[in-house]
Amino acid sequence: MPKQSPVPEDVDRGFWEAANEGRLVVQNCHACDRLQHPPMDACAQCGSGDNLEWSEMSGRGTIYTYAVMYDNPVPLMFDDQPFNAAVIKLEDDPDIMMLSHLPGTPVDEVPIGAPVRLVFEKTQATGQMVPEWEVVTQ
Repeated sequence: MPKQSPVPEDVDRGFWEAANEGRLVVQNCHACDRLQHPPMDACAQCGSGDNLEWSEMSGRGTIYTYAVMYDNPVPLMFDDQPFNAAVIKLEDDPDIMMLSHLPGTPVDEVPIGAPVRLVFEKTQATGQMVPEWEVVTQ
């Protein structure tokens, strides 16, 4: 489903490089022991910019909520409308949430609270891998 290819910048380059390796990472501040996402130049809690490192996540989470996108303004996604836009809470840190289209889940049949696992999808334009989440059915 991902149509747009992210263009990595200095602050998020580690995130996208890990995605290309099939890994999910988030920033970890060693000064105050806090995970954060999306990536920033400094820790949102203590302000340190010198103590940020990438920490690998488990790739597990749960569906917090969702919406169905019927009228998305992105031309590359017009053909896929309607589609799910789900908010995923990471098992590693429930304060970290990510968006997903929930590949394989029919539109508006999203089981809130269900466990999900990480998958990666390749974007068309650059081949950048992006994290998505799929419902665990077992």
